[in-house]
Amino acid sequence: MQFFTLVAVLLVLTAVGFRMGRSRALQVGGPKAASLHSLPNYYGYYVALWCGLPAALLVAVWLICEPFIVHSLVVSALPPEAQALPPARLSLLMNEVRQLGASGNYQHASGDVAATAADHYRTLRGISFAAMAVMSLILAILGGLYGRRYIAPDLRARNRVEGVVKLFLIASSTVAIFTTIGIVLSLLFESLQFFRRVPITDFLFGLDWSPQMAMRADQVGSSGAFGAIPLFTGTLLISVIAMLVAVPIGLMSAIYMAEYAHPRFRSVAKPLLEVLAGIPTVVYGFFAVLTVAPFLRETGASLGLSIASESAMATGIVMGIMIIPFISSLSDDVITAVPDSLRQGAYGLGATRSETIKQVVIPAALPGIIGGILLAISRAIGETMIVVMAAGLSAHLTANPFEAVTTVTVQIVTLLVGDQEFDSPKTLSAFALGLVLFLVTLGLNIVALNVVRKYREKYD
Repeated sequence: MQFFTLVAVLLVLTAVGFRMGRSRALQVGGPKAASLHSLPNYYGYYVALWCGLPAALLVAVWLICEPFIVHSLVVSALPPEAQALPPARLSLLMNEVRQLGASGNYQHASGDVAATAADHYRTLRGISFAAMAVMSLILAILGGLYGRRYIAPDLRARNRVEGVVKLFLIASSTVAIFTTIGIVLSLLFESLQFFRRVPITDFLFGLDWSPQMAMRADQVGSSGAFGAIPLFTGTLLISVIAMLVAVPIGLMSAIYMAEYAHPRFRSVAKPLLEVLAGIPTVVYGFFAVLTVAPFLRETGASLGLSIASESAMATGIVMGIMIIPFISSLSDDVITAVPDSLRQGAYGLGATRSETIKQVVIPAALPGIIGGILLAISRAIGETMIVVMAAGLSAHLTANPFEAVTTVTVQIVTLLVGDQEFDSPKTLSAFALGLVLFLVTLGLNIVALNVVRKYREKYD
């Protein structure tokens, strides 16, 4: 709570700096601020940046460095016998100290050493926060006064403010790029560790998936089977069922909303349809387990069919319902954005409304529609909660939608649940599966870009 209070005070000081800079610019600019190089608001932004930016940088650096400094100070204050503990034991002790220091309740401490260290830790955190708050507030005030002092009619405030904004945008783009690179490298590194132990051909083309392995050398257990074909086929089967449900319903509803529906009906129906996108996926999982799966099983039994409780059909249907808004909303926006001149030209040539939609509107909106469909496919492939709750856990190589199958995301969750050591093929296989998902999504994006480029050249 104290941190948010500090942030609020800094924001207030930044707003005060903006007002100071703007009023100062109006004072030095003469009547109607005619002699100013920039608009008065830019001088306000200039002072606000001097007020808020250095203080924000100080707070960010302080929050990054403080845990390491406090940790080293607390460790150095421990008794010699505690400092001589093995690294693992010392790490457990420091975790307990941090938890006790955060809660302030020392009654459940494992010993006097932990309680004393926790009290010292809490004191250091309080001193650290007080010092950070005072220094940041002083820096904000001094920065605001410094920025206000240099306001003059010939100050290029707009150029400097836009330069700072440009640097911020570049930094944001750089963070996004390096985050992507870090994700790719982490997946690639761990996957290479896995492929050193399991041949890549066995992983990509193997027909048996059983990642259970012996945890110790003297333990009797399986050596594991890492053929991922059953996982790929299960993911593909559920995704195909989902798209067979979502694409027709979503596309037809988008065409009706954009071309046929009355504006009053559209204003009510479109938000109601998009409510489906706001429902948590765990709710869809409950719906699949408690409603759809029993209904399909009972319906199949009445028709003489054997349908598993965790069938691909039930999972795919519910997943298709979930991704209807992705296709419907995006397709609706794209169809609505088609210029009316194309429609009027088709009507002028004698085309009916249905012919205009089929031969003019849909082809013109096709890049956006395909982009929405590919986005929905990526969403279906990467969905986790529904398939974890409604799909099976055992890998079966089958194309029967009435049988239980498992998916790549289910296995990733299963492999990484609980305390895991990232040095066994069982755990490392999750990263190999994640790398496959990444490559599939990348392929879908490349296909989408090629399709959009092809049809955009045709209909622009």
